[in-house]
Amino acid sequence: MSILEKAFKARNNKVNKVETTKALKMPMDVYNKLEEIAAAGYEGLAKEDSAYFLKCFGLFDKGDDFMLRIRVPAGQLNYEQTLRIGELAQKYGNDYIDLTTRMQIELRYLQIADIAKVLAELHEVGISTFQTGVDNPRNIVADPLDGIAYDNIIKTKPIIDELQAVFAEDPDWISVLPRKFNTGILGSLSNSCNIFGHDCCFVLAQKDGLFGFNVYLGARVGVQAQDANLFVQIDEVPLFYKSLLTLFKTYGYRDNRNKNRLVFLLNDVGMENFVEALQKEAGCLFSTAGTTMVQSQSIALGSDKVLGRNGKYAYKLIVPSGIFTGTDMIEVAKTAQRFGSGDVRLTYDQNIYIVNIDTTDIEDLESEDVIKAYAKFNNLYFHDMIACAGTKTCSFGVIPNKPDAIEMAHFLNSEIPIENATVRMNWSACPKGCGVHGIADIGFEGCKAKDDEGNRVDGVHIFLGGKITRVAKEAHTLHKALPLTEAKYHVKYLLKTYAAFKQRGETYEAFDDRFLSANYSFQALGFYTKINYILNEKLGLDLWFELENEPKTFRKEEFELFTFGLKLFKLLTGEKRYESVENFEPVLTKPRSITRNEVTKLNPKIPEKLSEVIYTMTHQEKRERAQVFSELIVALKEI
Repeated sequence: MSILEKAFKARNNKVNKVETTKALKMPMDVYNKLEEIAAAGYEGLAKEDSAYFLKCFGLFDKGDDFMLRIRVPAGQLNYEQTLRIGELAQKYGNDYIDLTTRMQIELRYLQIADIAKVLAELHEVGISTFQTGVDNPRNIVADPLDGIAYDNIIKTKPIIDELQAVFAEDPDWISVLPRKFNTGILGSLSNSCNIFGHDCCFVLAQKDGLFGFNVYLGARVGVQAQDANLFVQIDEVPLFYKSLLTLFKTYGYRDNRNKNRLVFLLNDVGMENFVEALQKEAGCLFSTAGTTMVQSQSIALGSDKVLGRNGKYAYKLIVPSGIFTGTDMIEVAKTAQRFGSGDVRLTYDQNIYIVNIDTTDIEDLESEDVIKAYAKFNNLYFHDMIACAGTKTCSFGVIPNKPDAIEMAHFLNSEIPIENATVRMNWSACPKGCGVHGIADIGFEGCKAKDDEGNRVDGVHIFLGGKITRVAKEAHTLHKALPLTEAKYHVKYLLKTYAAFKQRGETYEAFDDRFLSANYSFQALGFYTKINYILNEKLGLDLWFELENEPKTFRKEEFELFTFGLKLFKLLTGEKRYESVENFEPVLTKPRSITRNEVTKLNPKIPEKLSEVIYTMTHQEKRERAQVFSELIVALKEI
């Protein structure tokens, strides 16, 4: 018995309820009766069809209506497809469209009587909704400027077409996996599709002068993909992919749905054993990994247009939180046809590119009404923002999310406008993480929080320091359960530091590497935003407790805590706490003895609780000092 067989046997003594449902019927039997289901209405809708089988074809029952997820391989649509989607949203879906992080489109508010007609009208223009939900290979993402951008080495859309030929609309591959399976393939130097965040990641690489892909496997929410130490050439990708899907179908776990993504199988059997089994399945020995070539974030880097290798422009329409309309989609299609090739590209960050625009036409394009309507969002805070569906349209959502993201972006743009900068802010409405907050520069996860009066309000956990360039890295928690009304100020002070200390053209990710994470612990950064919120928004002092460019605290919390206390004492009183300090200890030839309310006595605007916090931070006896920032942040909540 192989190690995969042993793992499968150990985890599949019982199957979960979804697997029991899947055994009731064949998905295509449901699809073939779609017109009957539509005609019968909700009264005739079978529970298992609503709960599972319709989702195999992108139809999600929301109780009173349906959401439809549309498959858009590599995010690429032609004129007829873009136009048809806009028309269907107008006609059947309250003129509403969501752009998603899998470079897809979701229509909402569809009536059950119309679902068969909508799918038929999409099929007329070559659009599929198959396998966009539940236990299927989901939409394959790529560089939105695939085949266009100067940094695109391998054009991946033809490869994606081959991969889709493996499974797409094939009854033998519909609903046969243990869980959903996400795939990304990147043939460019810039990471424009969260390439390390999928179950299967084909990442541009070079080995012995050949361009191909290094393979990374097993990402999920909160976990980035693992290096499989494999290099596959372009013509090997379909064989590798089919073999991978076959292994997951055969040995993937079917008991606990919270622990049955590919990563759990990988963790149990080990990557080397899994790769060995994969190569046996393929009947091919793939090369060991080459050099991963991903080097930067999106090639556009904050610009709303970028010149392609064909000498034509791609124009990026910034769509706040991915909230769009059928009316505007129709206008985008017409604009793309008038000024470009008629093609559009959806992006991972929920925006739209109109492509192949002559350089002489760019000014005329920018004068079009639909372009002007969204031009106001072309700024630092909207350009790379992501927000998944919230409470309005998602049963898992904890906060509204999309409007929260938009409101904060407007606030930050009015408070801290920064030129020649890039920051990625991602919002997830719940712990499921569909807004991929974990790899953001600044990420937000919806939660419930308590305000100053103890009322339960909408809030967020704030995350800092996610990475997508060269290597993938999950962000650290900066604050937990902050009311949204407070959270925006914490972010403001993070961005104020970025504005003050960034180098020319430096992205926030690079700034975090060079300045924030290099110089300060995350505990210190959490205290930094909290104390500035207290000083300014709570006390109205109009003071900025500023971080230093080159601190000598070595990211050690006890040193940071003492040094911050000394700075606060000086900032709030105008006096030194000690005449001299060496090695983070006061020189006690003439020690200054203070009381707990010393700062308040010197500056009556300071509440005694804050004075006491500073006292504990700077006590002359090390053993009497506060030990960690977390206890201070708890104390500051009383102010």
